[in-house]
Amino acid sequence: MSFLLPKLTCKREVDQAIKSVAEKVLVLRFGRDNDSVCLQLDDILAKTAHDLSKMAVIYLVDVNKVPVYTQYFDISYIPSTVFFFNGQHMKVDYGSPDHTKFVGSFKTKQDFIDLIEVIYRGAMRGKLIVRSPIDPNNIPKYDLLYQGI
Repeated sequence: MSFLLPKLTCKREVDQAIKSVAEKVLVLRFGRDNDSVCLQLDDILAKTAHDLSKMAVIYLVDVNKVPVYTQYFDISYIPSTVFFFNGQHMKVDYGSPDHTKFVGSFKTKQDFIDLIEVIYRGAMRGKLIVRSPIDPNNIPKYDLLYQGI
C-alpha cells in the first residue's frame, strides 16, 4: 500500500513539507517500503488518508534516504511515526519513555484516527504535547537503547 501515499526522498523535501504544511497535522512515517510491519502501517495510513484529509497530511520517508532525520529523531526501530503541526514537532504521551514518536504499527484504523484528532485539537489550542487516546494494550512495547553512554 506504500504506493498510495506520497514519499519524501531527500532532506530538502522533508524540510519543505515541515515548513509548508499549515493548519494540519503532518504525519511522517519513517521506515522501509519492503518491511512487513511498515507495509501493515502503510495500509492503515492509506485507508485513513482520505478520511483525515481535512486534519492531516501523510508522507512516507525511507530511513536510508534521509539519514539526517533518522539520526535526529533517533529512529532505531521501524516503523516510527513522527507528528508536526505548523512546523512544530508535536509530542504525544503514550505512557512510554519516548514522547517524540510512535514506534510500530497501529492495531486499528480507529486508533490512528483518534490519535490524529487528539493531536489536531491539542495543537489548535496551542499545546505541544498531548495524551494518547490509544488503549495502552494497543501500544507496542519496546526498550530505549542509548548507545555510547
